Amino acid sequence: MSKVSWKGGTMLSPVPAVLVSCGSMEKPTALTVAWTGIISSDPPRMYISVRPERNSYNIIKESGEFAVNMLPSSFTRQLDYCGIKSGRNEDKLAKKKLTAIPCGKISAPQIAQSKISLECKVFDVIPQGSHDMFLADILAVNIEEDLIDENGRLCIEKAGLAAYAHGTYFALGKKIGTFGYSCRTKRTKEVARKNPPKRSGNSGKKSAKKKG
Repeated sequence: MSKVSWKGGTMLSPVPAVLVSCGSMEKPTALTVAWTGIISSDPPRMYISVRPERNSYNIIKESGEFAVNMLPSSFTRQLDYCGIKSGRNEDKLAKKKLTAIPCGKISAPQIAQSKISLECKVFDVIPQGSHDMFLADILAVNIEEDLIDENGRLCIEKAGLAAYAHGTYFALGKKIGTFGYSCRTKRTKEVARKNPPKRSGNSGKKSAKKKG
């Protein structure tokens, strides 16, 4: 099948659409970020890329902290709004009825409506052109209790998350496989079924109790 070649561009899709909260409980704010991802599993680390002209840029750079909030697709309108409007001009969280609640490891808030929130501490900032990349350690992962089953397994499919692809938001669809399923034998599939993984990523005990 033939392909059409375009010039280089930001065509990697889909990517997460997350709400990054920063500031303090006294003065919280947030911006929507799609340029984000994991850079290391041990230690657990991630990045977000932010334009220097964004209001949250200096807040994150000065505090060295932020939280990445994964909202269900039912909050896509709020997510989009926080990516368009600036916190210099209004309280976006209050206007869109999003609630800031305390984190356990950082002074920046997390968002109560998020299904999963990652508490992050910046260890480096690297200019990349239009955006600066904030590299951060993931200090804690806060998960809504209804996403965890009786065996302690994270059922992320219940979160109803959204993805972003070429300027469009999409609700995630049905599960089509799990990591490593293409190489499993009948016996390993049976073992996996009887012993499901308790968490993905940096597994361990719950890092924080449910808040809000």
